Amino acid sequence: MSSIDRTTSGWKARYRSPDGRQRSKSFVRKSDAERFLVEMEHAKLTGAYVDPAAGRVTLRVYAEQWRKMQVHRASTAAQVETNLRRHVYPTLGDRALGSIRPSELQAWVRARSDDLSAGTVQVVFRYVSAIFRAAVADRLIASSPCVGIKLPKVEHAQVEPLAVEEVEALIAAAPERYGALIVFAAGTGLRQGECFGITVDRIDFLRGTVKVDRQLLLMPGGGPVLAPPKTEASRRIVPLPEVVVDALAAHLARFPAGADGFVFANDDGNPIRRTRFSDMWRPLVQRAGLPEGVGFHQLRHFYASLLIRHGESVKTVQLRLGHASAVETLNTYSHLWPDSDDRTREAVDLVLGPDPEAAARADG
Repeated sequence: MSSIDRTTSGWKARYRSPDGRQRSKSFVRKSDAERFLVEMEHAKLTGAYVDPAAGRVTLRVYAEQWRKMQVHRASTAAQVETNLRRHVYPTLGDRALGSIRPSELQAWVRARSDDLSAGTVQVVFRYVSAIFRAAVADRLIASSPCVGIKLPKVEHAQVEPLAVEEVEALIAAAPERYGALIVFAAGTGLRQGECFGITVDRIDFLRGTVKVDRQLLLMPGGGPVLAPPKTEASRRIVPLPEVVVDALAAHLARFPAGADGFVFANDDGNPIRRTRFSDMWRPLVQRAGLPEGVGFHQLRHFYASLLIRHGESVKTVQLRLGHASAVETLNTYSHLWPDSDDRTREAVDLVLGPDPEAAARADG
C-alpha cells in the first residue's frame, strides 16, 4: 500500500513497485507527494510504470548489452561498435540513461557535426536513437530524449564519372600487380570489397561472367574476412567484357592465385586490406595526374556511365550494380541519362507544327 509520512525536511511518499519492492521519494510539499503517488498508481494500472532507479544504468553499459543482442551482419556489427566507441561513449557513455536530456543530445549532434560528415552523424544518431527506444521498451526510461532532434542535412554531390582517358591513365600508372584490378573494377562496376573478395572459382571464363555473392571486409582487431554482400540485391551475375577477361587471364598468369583462391592479392600474396590499399592508391592517383580525392569507387561510377551512354535501361543498370531498387539508381545517375528536351520539342512540333506538305501545296 502507498502512504505519505512527515519528515524533518518535508514529506516522503512510499509505495510498492510492480515487483513488490518498497520504493520512496521525498518532497517538500505534501501535495507534490500525493500527486506523485497518484501518478505511480496510475502507471502501475496501465502498465506504463518505470522504475525510477532503472534509468541509473549508464548509456555505455546498456548500449553494449543492446549491441550484442542485435541480429546484424558481421560488417554492420563492426560498424556499430566502432561508431559507438569513437563518437558516443567519450561524451555520453558514462551518463545515466535517465539523466540525458534532449538539449544535451542536440548539443552532441552539433558538436559531432563539426568533425564528421552529415551522413556519418545521421548514421551514428540512428544507433543512439535505437538504443533509447530499446530502453523505453525495457521500462528503463519513460521516454526517449531523441525525439525532435534536428540533424544536419546531407548534401548529395552530383556524380561526375571519370573520363575514359582518366581511367586509362590510372591503369597505365598502376603497379603491375594492380593494373588488372583497375580494369576489372572499371569493366564490371563491382564495389571495392566485392573486387577484393573475388576468387577464381567465381569467374567463368568460358561464359564470360563473374558471380558476386560475397565481399572482403576488414574487421576491427582482426584480419580481412569474407562476408555476405552489402544487400541481397548485391548478389548478381555480371557479364565480363573481353578486355576484362584478357586482363584477368594475363594477371593470373603473372600472379597465380594462392591456396585461398583470391584473384587479387597484395605483394605478400595475402588478401588486400583496404587501409594498406589506400597507401598505394593515393600516390597512384597523383601519378596519373588526377585530382586529389579521386577514390576507387569512381571506377564504379565510370562503369555505370558507360552503360547509360550506350542506351542500357534503368533496370539493367540497377541489376548490374546490385542496387536494391531502381530509385537508388536514378537518385545517383539520373542526370547521366540523355536529356529528353529535344524529343519533347519534336513530339509537339510534329502534332501542332505546320504541315510541310500542306505548305508545299499552297505554294503551288
